[in-house]
Amino acid sequence: MTYWVRFRHSDMTGFGTISQSEISVHDGEMFGNSRANGQRLALSDVELLAPTEPSKIIALWNNFHALAAKLKVTEPDDPLYLLKAPTTSAAPNAVVNRPASYDGKVTYEGELGIVIGRRCSGVSVDQANDYIFGYTCVNDITAADIIGKDATFAQWARAKGFDSFCPFGPVIASGIDPAKLVVRTILNGEERQSYPISDMIFSAQQLVSKTSHDMTLLPGDLICCGTSLGVGSMKDQVNKVTIAIDGIGELANEFRQ
Repeated sequence: MTYWVRFRHSDMTGFGTISQSEISVHDGEMFGNSRANGQRLALSDVELLAPTEPSKIIALWNNFHALAAKLKVTEPDDPLYLLKAPTTSAAPNAVVNRPASYDGKVTYEGELGIVIGRRCSGVSVDQANDYIFGYTCVNDITAADIIGKDATFAQWARAKGFDSFCPFGPVIASGIDPAKLVVRTILNGEERQSYPISDMIFSAQQLVSKTSHDMTLLPGDLICCGTSLGVGSMKDQVNKVTIAIDGIGELANEFRQ
């Protein structure tokens, strides 16, 4: 298992692998040819960045059996998804502020994220693992009241598209089986979500395959696998949110009103 990070150190932006509290700095490209250059940095001496700069962020809706049952909605025949703007990306430990133009309910959604490692178009389910670089933690933040504000048009993209509304990281974990993972969301010290990835309607491999038949996926693109039971509002003035996935790590952020 390998853990990849992007970081800022002094005036340098770089990437590498992390072990315990030390980063092995790499040259080249994370999603191409890369090699350790011998430089090592203490984690405490760097600022972690979002671990990739995606050209697009794909966010799933209704992708868990348990949530579909609770909402009493039909499970889809194909993945239901929207696109979040790349400017929604936010780094681990970033502070996300309430948009000045919106005063309604804002929710957290703890999710597993799939990071694409190779240009991917029209691949089969059996081929999908060859195009998955690894997995990360995601908080798919949503301005929930906007979705149904206009009865003629569900505004998913706007509701999920505000700047910094997609913190993810802190690492990309390669070499893990996502079906064995459990996603937990902790809000202000209280666990609000705990659900198994094995309950997904479409597996990680199916999501990559099916989406790649709709659009070309590029290295660094992020697929947010959808969430399950326990989504809720962030009501405090300062909300501390942690998305924890054993085998990947913990993504911590603040949402401020």
